[in-house]
Order: sequence, then C-alpha cells, then structure tokens
Amino acid sequence: MSSHPRILIVECMQEISSFNPVLSHYENFHIERGEEMRAQEGLNTALGGALKVLHNADMEPVFAISARAGSAGLQSAEGWQRLSSEILAAVSICVESGIDGVYFSMHGAMGAEGELDPEGYLLTETRRIIGEHLPMVISLDLHGILTNRMLRQVNGLALYHTYPHVDFADTGRRAAEFLVRLVRELLRPVFARVVIPALVRGDELITKSGCYGDLIREAQRIERDGTALAAGIIIGNPFTDVPELCSQVIVATDGDEAAATREAVSLAEEFWALRHRMQGKFISLERAIAQASTIKGPVVFTDAADATSSGAPGDSNGILKGLRQSHYSGRVLAQIVDPAAAAAAHKAGVGAEIAVTLGGALDTTRYSPMPVIARVRLLSDGRASLETMKIGLDAGPTAVLTFDNYTVVVFSRTLSLFDRAMYYANGLDPRDFDLIVVKSPHTEFHMYDAWVENNFNIDIPGATSANLPTLGHTHCARPIFPLDENVTFTPQAVLYSRL
Repeated sequence: MSSHPRILIVECMQEISSFNPVLSHYENFHIERGEEMRAQEGLNTALGGALKVLHNADMEPVFAISARAGSAGLQSAEGWQRLSSEILAAVSICVESGIDGVYFSMHGAMGAEGELDPEGYLLTETRRIIGEHLPMVISLDLHGILTNRMLRQVNGLALYHTYPHVDFADTGRRAAEFLVRLVRELLRPVFARVVIPALVRGDELITKSGCYGDLIREAQRIERDGTALAAGIIIGNPFTDVPELCSQVIVATDGDEAAATREAVSLAEEFWALRHRMQGKFISLERAIAQASTIKGPVVFTDAADATSSGAPGDSNGILKGLRQSHYSGRVLAQIVDPAAAAAAHKAGVGAEIAVTLGGALDTTRYSPMPVIARVRLLSDGRASLETMKIGLDAGPTAVLTFDNYTVVVFSRTLSLFDRAMYYANGLDPRDFDLIVVKSPHTEFHMYDAWVENNFNIDIPGATSANLPTLGHTHCARPIFPLDENVTFTPQAVLYSRL
C-alpha cells in the first residue's frame, strides 16, 4: 500500500416510483466524470462529506463517475443499459491505475426495466472488477432498499439518519471514516440484518419529533459509544415496488456477531410495535377546503400523492380543480409540471393572455387537463439551487401563470419540490399567499410549518400516495403491513461478513 492510499469514488443516485407511468431515461441524469466530481467539495452532499474526510486522512480520491437524477418513474431498459455500462467502464479504467478501496454513494431505491435491483447489480459488477479483497463502503438514503445482493458485496456502510434529509454530508463523512478504518486497521465487519414486513409513512417519521427519530437516535448511540461500526433503520421507499421492499434494521460490528444480532433484533422489535403510528394521517380535499376557508392565516395543502421527490411526475391538478369547484377565494400558490403549457407561455411572452390546460400532461390515467385562461406573469429558464444541498435544479423553460385568485408555476420537467427554491427563483414568496400547495410529504420545519396556521395532508390519488393499500403493489414480498391484514413478525437476524 502506498503512503497515500487511493480511494475510488463512484456515485449513482435515483429514487423511483413504480406507480409513475412515465419512464425515466439516461437523459434524466446529471453526470460528472473524473475531476468534474470535485465540484461537490464543500457541498452538503455525500461526496462533499466524504472528500473532506479523505483529504484529512491524507488519502487520494480517484474520481470515476457521478450520476444523479431526480426522482421519477422506472428507468427504461435502454437508459439503464447505457448508464450502467458507463459507470462500470469508468470503474474499470480507474482500477487499472491502482486503488486501495472504494466508496460508492447510492440512494438505494432505483428500479429499471429488466433490473429491479440496479444497486445490487452495480455493486456485484464493481466487486468483480476490484476483486474480493479490497474494502468497499456504500452510503444509502434511509428510503433505500438494501438487498441481500448488495450486502454480500460490501465491507461497510453509512445510512441517512434524518428525515427530512439534511445529513447528506454527514452520511458521506461516516462512510468515509468507516472506509479509512478498513484501509488502515484490521477490522472484521459483520452485519446483522433484520427484515421487517412493514411499509411506513406519515408525520411520525420526522426524525426531530416522531417516534422513528427516537429509534434512529438509539442507532446513533450504538455507533457513537463504539458498540457498532454502523447502525440504522431503513424504511425503504414504499413506491419502489421491488421484491425486497421492506423496512429493515442493519447493525455492523467489529466481529461481534452476538452484539450485532442483539442490537438489530431489539430495534426491530421496537419498530414493529410502532408500525400503526407510522402511517399517514389524511384529510379529504373537501373537508380541508371547508376548514381552510374559515382560517385567517396561511395554510399548506400537502400533495404527497404527487411528490416529485418520491417519484411522482408532478402533473396532478387534483387540488387545483377541487379549489376552483369549491370557489375557494383565498390567494393560492401552486406548482405543476406541464411542458405544453410552459411552451405556450414562452411563445406568447410576458403579459400575454393565453388559453391552456394545466395538469394531466404525464399521468393521463389519473388526471385530466384543466382548461384555464391565464396571464403570463413571468418567464424563466427554470434553474435554481436546492435550499439545503445547494445543488442545481433544472425545470426547463418555466412560466408563472395567473388566473383569478391563482398563481401557478409551470415547469417543463419533473424536478424535486421539497423546498421553496422554485418559488423563490421565480419571484414568489409563499408568505404572500393564503394557501400554498406543496408537492412533498414533508419539508424542513422552518420552510412552512413554523409560520402557517395548518398543514393539511390531502388524501388524493397519485403515484406516491401515502394511502399505501390503494397503490397496487405486485412485486414486494407479501404479506406486508399495511397492505395485508393479520401480518405477524418474529425478528430474526441474518448475518453477513466478508472476512
């Protein structure tokens, strides 16, 4: 081993909803190759956190490729073939120059036509390229799906510990610290995995305030006190309908199988007991409108069923239609993906009055277009940066349309809408409105909940509806709560090790 160990850096991240009818493609991915990946230094991303650790440890990053895409539908077979081939080719080229370890940053909830475990495939092929003995560490979103095939390839891992997610860089830091120890010390990692037949959603998953956060803090404790090298509770993405979709506890120790098993089983038992609490709580659109009409302060209508950050297309107009039909009179601010409407606005120009339809442009089975006559208030290129991560957003040609008491930001492309970035980037402040539609199950507290009078979680159809039994899962293992009745569970740990 050289005096400056060389660490291969690879990234592939996307989360999909199997219930989004629109396939995603290679073009959905923002790709950085080689030294271009240094652009993430100092950012609140997993690579940003990992690179700082490697620098401090006097280790040399060897950049292969980073491929990141916003949440979307199942990836096309052609797109997956091209993407996976490019990733593995980049890995092969870097390995030829000599490496001492691998850090692979992943989300964990990908899915493609013909490959329902893309991360497992990439890790298996990467292991084949690097050989059996080099250490490989991964990082995953807590909404990822950690599969048996993935665990068989890795020596270490780190999992997000926050929701809404803010610990991107911290997760990369923990992954890199694990890898540094693997390179320099004679660690013998053993993983205990307990699969829990439960899918969960809802406010109790907010880690600052919910019961899920209490369990995560226990996982953090056993990491910090030295009991575990890594620990976490992965809840999966309920909308990624793949065979190993589940919730699960994972605990890694330095050769102590008994401790790994004990801690994993204990956390799994506590999680199972709380499964009923960790479900979405809804209100009908009609009742929410009636209540909002009597509230003086601003309110949020959460459209979690069309959450673009969870894999929905973003073209639901269900809430807008309901508000119009009920003659809601407050000032409404909303966002929607509709390429044709955005194009019509750009063609007409600022100040023009246009007749267009909004919504139902992508998920045509669930939504039908809503005709409006609107004024083009503003046009933009649709570019902004996420509030938390500071990485770029690109919605394509974007327009702000106004009609009656409605202001709607119309995008050409699906993009993550879990913060206020696209409102701000288009000259709009949510505080200036009476009702704001948010296409995300949750946002950071300060963004809305700190100042609105109420946040209504609307029960409405969509590709990411938290009313999980309505979605129609066909691939995940059954029985599973809450899709099935009378599900029983006895926690059993399966051990993994690459000693």
